[in-house]
Amino acid sequence: MIKHHPTSELIQSFVKGDLPASLSAGIAIHADMCQVCQQKIGQLTEQAAEISFEEAFLDRFIVDDQGGNIPLINFDQMIEGITETNELELQDTIIEKSITFKNKTFKLPAILNSMPLGKTAQFGKLARAAFQLNENEIHTNLLHIEPGGGVPEHTHKGFELTVLLAGSFHDDKGRYEKGDFIMLDGTNIHQPISQNGCLCYTVANDALHFTQGLNKLLNPIGSFIY
Repeated sequence: MIKHHPTSELIQSFVKGDLPASLSAGIAIHADMCQVCQQKIGQLTEQAAEISFEEAFLDRFIVDDQGGNIPLINFDQMIEGITETNELELQDTIIEKSITFKNKTFKLPAILNSMPLGKTAQFGKLARAAFQLNENEIHTNLLHIEPGGGVPEHTHKGFELTVLLAGSFHDDKGRYEKGDFIMLDGTNIHQPISQNGCLCYTVANDALHFTQGLNKLLNPIGSFIY
């Protein structure tokens, strides 16, 4: 059961198209698995469409000398544009994308099909494959944690978005399942551990900062996950 969702502010920015592609993809992936957020996005999209239509519709009218409204819409041209062809546009064939970690293959969400994916890098029980989105300091990855693996206790110099695509993990704040949407920043410290393994979609705009004991020595490689 999905318990963690994007904030209303993030969903509103998503509907308005104000988010970078990486964050938008994260919300779309979550919404594809979450009926609650699907409904919110649908409602906000409908409201935005109504407002846009009303503004565009009013701009097409002028007032004549008698105070009446004269439409500026060329209906003949509109009808001609709709009926000028009987040909149907053929949609491109949808090609499913998958990725394999440690001989286990995961089918990826459709929203990721058009996002180019780089080579896989392995570090202990962690592996990541980076998406090539060219968003400057924002890095987007698929992060795989093998059974019994985890990320040492850390905080974040910037933000970190995680959408759980498969499996589960837990930290001191609770357990996270497939579809959960987790947004953290520098005010959060956690140590995710996956008993049975998991695959995550992650977006971050700075490296991890390890906070505990000898793990602090790992800070120079905190950029591995970032």
